[in-house]
Amino acid sequence: MTERVILITGASSGMGYAATKLFAQHGWVVYAGARRVEKIPTGRDIHPLKLDVTDADSRQAYVEAALAGSHQIDVLLNNAGYGEFGPLEEVPLEKVEKQLNTNLVGASELTKLVLPTMRQQQSGRIINNSSIGGDIYSPLGSWYYVTKHSLNVWSDVLDTEIRQFGLRSLVIEPGGTESSWADIAMKNALNNLQPGSPYTKLVKETEQALSGFLNASSATSDDLAKVFYRAATDRHPKRRYFYAISDQLISGVARTFPGAYHKVMTVLTDHLTKSRD
Repeated sequence: MTERVILITGASSGMGYAATKLFAQHGWVVYAGARRVEKIPTGRDIHPLKLDVTDADSRQAYVEAALAGSHQIDVLLNNAGYGEFGPLEEVPLEKVEKQLNTNLVGASELTKLVLPTMRQQQSGRIINNSSIGGDIYSPLGSWYYVTKHSLNVWSDVLDTEIRQFGLRSLVIEPGGTESSWADIAMKNALNNLQPGSPYTKLVKETEQALSGFLNASSATSDDLAKVFYRAATDRHPKRRYFYAISDQLISGVARTFPGAYHKVMTVLTDHLTKSRD
């Protein structure tokens, strides 16, 4: 079997960690990038590499190391990302920029580095780990949702441009997953509150309401890794991949009935801000 090579970002935890192990188990050569290299899984055909997706030199060095080692790139899995939650009025500009650079710009710039090789090969896939947050939204997640909505559109535009070369750009939309993502997002929301903030009640009630909800999911990181693998190996890849029918349903409802979805979100916010008065 011909050697297959994948670059995976955000490989030190969660879905990226699980995907690194799964692809390696299937005989792929994995160039696993993360800021915390010591947390990347080890094993045959896994090459842990230091990567900060927001840093141009780091991105360049990462792709160059992969090409020096394997001379081909079959898949780039843009997985690195996090949730910078907080009230729109109070999230500092530097954190807005960090969110955009991590979740969107970093993926775009890395993709630009691998496309010349993929074009020369006349094969390759860009797999973008987005979220159902690319179709929906809720209070406090503004800039996170902006990056995921944008990543979806970016991927679709890219797909139209690179199909002529035999390449594809695809989107994965996970829903609630057993990970530390929600805890980190709500910790960021609390940290972004200004002293005496009028949004304190909303943030604290949202944290309590979501403390079990977002992490209480039948989907594990291993489950999503299998979805990544399907997107990388399907003979006829799809534009969107979901783990659960429920994830696909809520995304479809939000897209098809935007007014009704917005009403639900306003009712939810009213409930959270008026509860326990």
